[in-house]
Amino acid sequence: MRTLGAGRGGSTLETALIAPPRRRALEDGPAVLVVNTKSRSGREAFEAARAALSARGVPLLSCHALTQPRRLPRVLADAVARGARRILVGGGDGTVSFAACQLLGRDVTLGVVPLGTGNDFARSLGIQDTVEAACDVIAEGYTARVDVGLANGRPFLNAASLGLATAIAKRLNKKLKQRIGKLAYPVAAATQLWEHQPFRVRLQADSQALELEALQLVVGNGRYHGAGNMVAPGAALDDHRLHVYAITAPSAESGREGTSLGQLQDMSTLARVALSLRRGEHVEHPSVTYLRTSRLYVESEPVQEVNADGELIGRTPMRFEVVPSALRVYAPAPAPVAH
Repeated sequence: MRTLGAGRGGSTLETALIAPPRRRALEDGPAVLVVNTKSRSGREAFEAARAALSARGVPLLSCHALTQPRRLPRVLADAVARGARRILVGGGDGTVSFAACQLLGRDVTLGVVPLGTGNDFARSLGIQDTVEAACDVIAEGYTARVDVGLANGRPFLNAASLGLATAIAKRLNKKLKQRIGKLAYPVAAATQLWEHQPFRVRLQADSQALELEALQLVVGNGRYHGAGNMVAPGAALDDHRLHVYAITAPSAESGREGTSLGQLQDMSTLARVALSLRRGEHVEHPSVTYLRTSRLYVESEPVQEVNADGELIGRTPMRFEVVPSALRVYAPAPAPVAH
């Protein structure tokens, strides 16, 4: 591995935060529940979330079951205008990320009820992906300030990517995710591997420039992306840094790019790296370049589509930045200190 930056250990259920959540006042103001019923489990979860919050003493100003996600900006704007100070959003990473975009700069707290296929933002916060567990977190009232990434000014919470991850995201249509759930990711990945080609990428970070023949580039704000894959074991939602890893193409180094043997080399590398992504061990792979930075400018040849939190947001060139402590969210209570 060519590494620029250090990390710290973590596990799937560990909150990816440096500062522990803090308890807010017991009365945080009116709450509004908004659930994307187009998400994988949204239809069943709406009534369950409303009942769970009521049972835990969380007063709801209003509840919205959205069958048309495009209504989300208007619903959120109206809720804030009516005095809501707690916006509780049920849906997948795309829905939660889109809601966060609307709430930046407002005096509100975001509560996450993870209902999608990936649920990477909830995973980075340490929230179990059940309605009851998420509502427990909201009712306990502990909050944290987390960073938000920007891709050409467009906010994202988890990660932005280009290359293989973006190609996989394009194959992940809603029907596939609703039909087979978390298996949709490996199914789409296996299909895309046969077609994927390397691309040249130029990176300008805080104090260095790199040029690579890459198969995938990931720019992370949180710890997880792609339904539980680690960006890096040291990535945290409040560390004020972007964590970046690139999988380089061995076919380019061996001079076999564009050949059948070169394609097999690249596929073998991608498979080995993929097996280590869950544990964060990919950053030790010799074909992985890893760095930390507060901003990153990316150019590529050919032009690459960019995916952020599961949604296609544009094409290279792309400028990435991090906005420190930009969003207040509910997070699990800190673990008690052992004596």
